Amino acid sequence: MARYSSVGAAPRILVLVLLVLVLLVGGTLWFNYLGLIDARAVVAPVASLFGLDRPSDVDPIDDAVLLDSARLAKREQALTLVSEEIARRERGLEDAAAELALLRDEIEAREAELRDREISFNQRVREDENRRARVEQISRNLTGMPPVNAVAILQGFEDQLLIETLQITEQRAAEAGEFSLVPFWLSQFPPQRAAEIQRKMTIRADQ
Repeated sequence: MARYSSVGAAPRILVLVLLVLVLLVGGTLWFNYLGLIDARAVVAPVASLFGLDRPSDVDPIDDAVLLDSARLAKREQALTLVSEEIARRERGLEDAAAELALLRDEIEAREAELRDREISFNQRVREDENRRARVEQISRNLTGMPPVNAVAILQGFEDQLLIETLQITEQRAAEAGEFSLVPFWLSQFPPQRAAEIQRKMTIRADQ
């Protein structure tokens, strides 16, 4: 019975020792957490007994190289961002230049169109002035000849020239305060054509 008790005491002692170690380690960690002690200073002698020394400090040269590498990496990153921003602005300038070129081409096209319209308008004005001058000369010639001869010539005119000649003849007579020969000329026309010419003259006068 005594031998059984002596044999059973060893495990209990081992358990107690382990419990003490656990409490010691736990207390050390807790006090280190609270900032009351430096656990590394306490654990270092014990760790050295088991060959668990702290790793040697980093070589200052290697540390400087790492710092330079980090600075270079940041600088390269900054340069990359600057390059991207410059490229973006260049694309914006290119787009703006393209828009300005399109706008310039559009303005030039409109200016050319306006010039063409002005030239065409001036040409029509000159043509109208020249035509009116010719019709006025025809009217003067007709009023200066015997009415029978004038009627024979007028009957050979196409409707537009005939109407213009009759209207200008009436205008000249009104300006001079003279009697117009137009009613007499039309009375010598075939009735159907005379009616058609008078109708067209009325429509043109209303316009």
